[in-house]
Amino acid sequence: MVKEEIRLRKVILHILDSSAGQPVLSDMELESGSELQDFIKEHIAKIFAGDDSKKCEFHKHESDVYALLNEYDDERFVEISKELAKKLYDIMNANIDIPSADLFVVRFSSDSLEYLAILKMNYKTMYTHRSVPGDDGLYNEVYRYKELLPQESQKLAEACVIRLNDLSISLVEKKAEINGKKEDYFSELYLKCHARLSDKKKLAIVQKAIESVNNSAYEEQSRYEPQMKAKAVINEQLTKNGGFVVEELGDLVFEGREDLRTAYQDKMEQYNLVKEEVLPQSESTTRRYLKQCLVTDTGIEIKIPMEEYEKEGNIEFVTNADGSTSLYIKNIGNISAKF
Repeated sequence: MVKEEIRLRKVILHILDSSAGQPVLSDMELESGSELQDFIKEHIAKIFAGDDSKKCEFHKHESDVYALLNEYDDERFVEISKELAKKLYDIMNANIDIPSADLFVVRFSSDSLEYLAILKMNYKTMYTHRSVPGDDGLYNEVYRYKELLPQESQKLAEACVIRLNDLSISLVEKKAEINGKKEDYFSELYLKCHARLSDKKKLAIVQKAIESVNNSAYEEQSRYEPQMKAKAVINEQLTKNGGFVVEELGDLVFEGREDLRTAYQDKMEQYNLVKEEVLPQSESTTRRYLKQCLVTDTGIEIKIPMEEYEKEGNIEFVTNADGSTSLYIKNIGNISAKF
């Protein structure tokens, strides 16, 4: 979903400040000008653009939010939005580590589909100034002001978009401390839905599993080669295909080593990821696979662009008679030093 395709239908703002003791709920929709509309659209689009976004399904018999939206009607938009805000505030009020926020509830359409967005905009504390009249004239002072909303460029910590025809959910969230334990309160306590792993999380699990398998199979001094091969394979799949199926990636990374492929697949089965696709969208997620990063035991760091690493003959590793390794970088046209 892109910002330009979003058409706002209804917007309302509720104030959920835990320190106030009760929510401040609006009885009327917000009249949104072009700047505010752009602000809201940008935050909605970011939910879909980042690889932190998770797909989620309601626990239908447990979720009050599902019950409200299952019979959604635009005529009841204000009433439903107030109920959504009160239910979230009750959870916030019972758990002091959940930050206060303004809550935007937004009805919008995109690509002929209808949606409802719940955007929790946590307050930011920053310094600002004010002028105070005094006995001897005007006094300018600096003070901390907390009720500031996130900028357009910032990602929201907790927000969701719900497609109204099937009540499927896309969400982003951040854990908060609940009864001494970090929990995904937005999905588990508020929406009461089952969240699938994000593409970013799935990719991290795959990478960790590959490293674990290689660490178990190879001596420390020779692990760099299988790790570099694995990174090259992942980069190739991301570049050419936009992603991969978890099981098929294992076939490529551990080609010729059935024992290692089986060990990798066993780890993926623990996460129920064997048949899952990993399709990251964000450049910030895939950028790390564009270079091979090597660190020697003497503290030397070398970053090799993946395209150079994959060119035959440009990079060569040689095992010396004493067991040490030499690295040869060939076909260099020019060298420059950077500060």
